[in-house]
Amino acid sequence: MVRVGGDFYLTASSFNCTPGLPILHSKDLVNWKIIGHALKNLPHLRYAEVQAGCGVWAPSIRFHDGQFWIFFPTPDEGIYVTTAGKPAGPWTKPHLLKAGKGLIDPCPLWDDDGKAYLVHAYANSRAGIKDRLRVCPMAPDGSRLLGEGKIVFHQPDRHPIIEGPKFLKRGGWYYILAPAGGVETGWQVVLRSKNIFGPYEDKIVLEQGDTGINGPHQGALVDTEGGEWWFAHFQDAGLYGRIVHLQPVRWEDDWPIMGRHGHPVAQHAKPAADKRIAAPQTSDEFNLRQLGPQWQWQANHKKTWYALGRRKSWLRLYPQYARGETLACQPNLLLQKFPARSFTVETLLKFAPKQSGEEAGLVVAGRSCASLSIEKAGSGNRLMLRVNGSENIVQPDAPGMIRLRVNVDHRGLCSFSYAAVDGYIPIPETFQAEKGVWIGAKVGLYNIRRRKSKTTGHVDIDYLRFSSFQR
Repeated sequence: MVRVGGDFYLTASSFNCTPGLPILHSKDLVNWKIIGHALKNLPHLRYAEVQAGCGVWAPSIRFHDGQFWIFFPTPDEGIYVTTAGKPAGPWTKPHLLKAGKGLIDPCPLWDDDGKAYLVHAYANSRAGIKDRLRVCPMAPDGSRLLGEGKIVFHQPDRHPIIEGPKFLKRGGWYYILAPAGGVETGWQVVLRSKNIFGPYEDKIVLEQGDTGINGPHQGALVDTEGGEWWFAHFQDAGLYGRIVHLQPVRWEDDWPIMGRHGHPVAQHAKPAADKRIAAPQTSDEFNLRQLGPQWQWQANHKKTWYALGRRKSWLRLYPQYARGETLACQPNLLLQKFPARSFTVETLLKFAPKQSGEEAGLVVAGRSCASLSIEKAGSGNRLMLRVNGSENIVQPDAPGMIRLRVNVDHRGLCSFSYAAVDGYIPIPETFQAEKGVWIGAKVGLYNIRRRKSKTTGHVDIDYLRFSSFQR
């Protein structure tokens, strides 16, 4: 996260999903809207296929020399940088700053003397290292690193895993904020030194304690125009993904102490700022010239997968060839994050296939998938429920125009229903949503074909609407 004047901008890991590196804007650190993405597609051909858990890991966003910078890693390829004059873009083509497996979580710092540096961590799964942070000198224009730098922190007995470093300089101290101990059960560490290459002393400034907020770490320390300090961090919430929390910060003896005595707070007076209410986008009526910024595909996407405006205020999806038995490996699922602990989502489809095996519908996706879909079979259509590879014919003679709905309760238990004319008809079989690889479960739309013939139809979608859970 970065503050520029009275505006805050946030980006986050997007893994294999595209467009990647979502950019969010806020005036008060509480109310946020998605304003764009910094990455259209991932910069390697392999991401044309679903690479679950790969792609963009922890990025950092900064404002320097009149432009915005995002440094981000893909753990199998290396560290990249992209820049923009405005946070909503356009962003430059990613530049490979340093190639290498297992280089993750970069963050730059431009010092008072004009010199620049980059701190990064290592991914154990690729580099065999999980407990070290390295600082490298960097060209001020972000074009290259100037040497190998130095390992500045390595204390595996105290912090057996350390990652996600963020650079800061304040009052003559260099600070590196770094989560330690792992995603689900870890804690937040602050390192400080008078020399950028150390040695650094460390202090745990936020940990779960007796609260219900597990693994509070990996975030951003920012100040407001009024001089307040705040720390935004995530909590791993399983199938609900990584939920962002905001903690008050006070400085004691040049250490930033977070929450209440170093433990997360559940409630607190928010920063005194803008009073407008905002939230990341969810429902979409498809009445704009582009998809809403809440949508992501499961891999590098193509413009030929969809169209807007072919039918006014409808989204058209063209069927892509099915890559396997499960939808989890299908690149062209159009998905978005679960927006709440419990919710209902519904959509209206007009199915216009041209060959048997075309299929379109509503899907809940993670490590496993469930879908309620309409499929062309012979001369007619049938309504199908698919759960973890099993199939159930819900209605053997289904109309081409149909409403589909899924209720998701507070446990992530999904119940599907459908309606052709009158009220919704519930389907008895339920599905327990599961998280994906490093991300939460998602919900959305799709259209596939099970034959390689290029003569295909399409599905038109009038809307996708979220609402409170409907019993």
